[in-house]
Amino acid sequence: MDAAKAMWLFYEHPELTFEEATRPFTLPNLRTKAKFIGIPTTSGTAAEISNLSVITDEKTGIKYPLADFELTPDLAIIDPILVENMPKHLIAYSGMDAVTHAIEAYVAKPRTIFTDSLAIEAAEVLKDNLLSSYHGDSKAREQVHYAQAMAGMSFANAVLGNVHSLAHKSGPTFDIPHGCANAIYLPYVIQFNRTVVEDRFAAIAKRLGLVGETNKELVDSLISWIRDLNHEMEIPDTLQEYGVSEEMFNKHVDKMAANAVQDPCTSTNPRETSVEDMKKLYVAAFYGQEVTF
Repeated sequence: MDAAKAMWLFYEHPELTFEEATRPFTLPNLRTKAKFIGIPTTSGTAAEISNLSVITDEKTGIKYPLADFELTPDLAIIDPILVENMPKHLIAYSGMDAVTHAIEAYVAKPRTIFTDSLAIEAAEVLKDNLLSSYHGDSKAREQVHYAQAMAGMSFANAVLGNVHSLAHKSGPTFDIPHGCANAIYLPYVIQFNRTVVEDRFAAIAKRLGLVGETNKELVDSLISWIRDLNHEMEIPDTLQEYGVSEEMFNKHVDKMAANAVQDPCTSTNPRETSVEDMKKLYVAAFYGQEVTF
């Protein structure tokens, strides 16, 4: 669907350059030649209802989010029959993409009462059903398919944060599927952001029924739940565990950090993030270090 959105854009505006298309919320009007129907066959990206199209530049190896409300499909057909036979690794990766969407949208700077409601409800449905879906429960898979769209409606308006910025700039470099990269980075970014939105993360943890008396305990429980969920679905904790070599990591980390800060998702992350901060997040996610800065 992301590729189809880009093709739609350049079909209607062949004069547009890719560089112009990557400038957030500056696209020309669409629907002069065609309309768009989104039909998801995985349960995670929410491209069928979002205003984003994430495209990889083959020359640079960088993922660029094309962001504009013009890219929101005219119609979404969200039919769970289309995900009945998803492979387990796709259930895991796309499901953690949806979990990340819900959590990042709930703490993003442009959040509203409307995006909050969709995000936190989606998070609860995912908590109750994702693991069961992974283990073959078709009813749970249906609920996950709906929840990912709810999370998508939330982030389409509240936007996202550093988890996606990190994933966009490292996924193509290290050949990590997007949802898997999100799952790896999410605990580290929560640790980084908790200094400014700990109460928001604690609210998610309470809604999910996680253990904790204080905000700190609740956020710790949220991080533990994410890591436990990753383990259950055979998602690694670190880039190193995924198979990225130290040599390859060191070769690319500086460039990835600089590019990640320029990602549109960084501007809506709840905590201001420098290139140095972004590099530290990559390092933490590579070695499995606690984020304390």
